Amino acid sequence: MSYRLESQPRSPPRLPRHIGFIPDGNRRWAVQHGLAKEQGYASGVAPGLALFEACKALGVEEVSVYGFTQDNTRRPSAQANQFRAACVAFAREISRRGAALLVVGDETSKQFPVELRAFRTRQGDGMKVNLLVNYGWEWDLDGLKDGGLRSADVSRLDLIVRWGGGRRLSGFLPVQSVYADIFVLDALWPDFATQHLDAALAWFGQQDRTLGG
Repeated sequence: MSYRLESQPRSPPRLPRHIGFIPDGNRRWAVQHGLAKEQGYASGVAPGLALFEACKALGVEEVSVYGFTQDNTRRPSAQANQFRAACVAFAREISRRGAALLVVGDETSKQFPVELRAFRTRQGDGMKVNLLVNYGWEWDLDGLKDGGLRSADVSRLDLIVRWGGGRRLSGFLPVQSVYADIFVLDALWPDFATQHLDAALAWFGQQDRTLGG
C-alpha cells in the first residue's frame, strides 16, 4: 500500500517495538542522477545513519535492515563490490555510535565481507540493529535442520517499511515477518527523509493489531 506523505500526521500514537527496513532503489536513483548504477549504493549510507539516529531518538528497541542478499551477489561485480563496501561503512559507523549490532548472513561465503565477521555475534549495548548481509531466506531456514533458525537472535517484526515502490518482502526474514504490517513508499532510498518514517509510524498507529486473534 502506497501512501501520500502530505496526508500523514507527524505524531504517531503507537511505537512498534521492532521495525524492519528494506532500502530499495539505489540503482534507479543513480541512473536518474546520471551516474553508473553501482554509484547509488554509497549514496545510501548517509540516509541509513539518519534513519538509525531517528529510530534511536524515538526509543525503538530493535531494527532490522536489508543490506544485500545471496541473490544480489549475482549482479555485476562492480555493483557487488559497492554494496558490500556500503554495508561495511554503515556497520562500522553505527557500531561506533553505540548500536548493539548483529550481522545476519552466510559468513562462510566469499561474498560475506571479512570486516563484518566479528558481528556475527551481537556486539554493543545500545539499540539492537540486525543488518542482513549475504542473507538468504533458504539459508536461514536451513538452520532448522540443526535445531534453529540462523536468525534466531532476531525477534518478531511489528512493522516493515520498504522504499522504491516494491510490494514484496523479497525474502526478508520470513519467519519474523509473519504478522508484520507493511508500509511501502514510492520514494527511492537515497532520497530518504525523516517524514518517511513519520508517515510509516502514523500509518502503523492506525492499524488493528489483532495478531490473528
